[in-house]
Amino acid sequence: MRLAILSDTHVPGRADGIPSWVEARVREADLVIHAGDFDSPATLDRLRDLSARFVGVSGNVDPPAIDLPFVEIVEVDGLTFVVTHGTGTRTGYESRVAKTVRDAAGTDAVGVAGHIHEVVDEVVDGVRVLNPGTATAANPGDDATMMVGTVTDGSVSVEVVRDD
Repeated sequence: MRLAILSDTHVPGRADGIPSWVEARVREADLVIHAGDFDSPATLDRLRDLSARFVGVSGNVDPPAIDLPFVEIVEVDGLTFVVTHGTGTRTGYESRVAKTVRDAAGTDAVGVAGHIHEVVDEVVDGVRVLNPGTATAANPGDDATMMVGTVTDGSVSVEVVRDD
């Protein structure tokens, strides 16, 4: 299964729109995972419209109208993903995300989070933590990034995609 993993779009608060290259990868995916900070219901609606299947969570700047959970669990071809936005300062971020994942689904799950606008792909306390960065280069991000992935036989491979 092909995944598009993104976060921190921040449209219109910090970015004018979702880049066309991001939209293209969203359209190509079987499942889109967004780790929060859409910034507006219109951005959420746009991504849902482009997606074959969509899973997302609320972030710390999302208005109540976004109306998504703060943690979502999704099963994909034998692999569990725990999606959360992430919280707090940069220090200890990966450990906090790993704890959220362990508490929700154990160490066999993969965590997908946002919040810090930085790409992360590392194992922390036995949990793989993915952060696709910010899909729109929203401040304080340096460049626009997302991840594309493939789930096969209960494991995921991911690649970071940057602005074309």
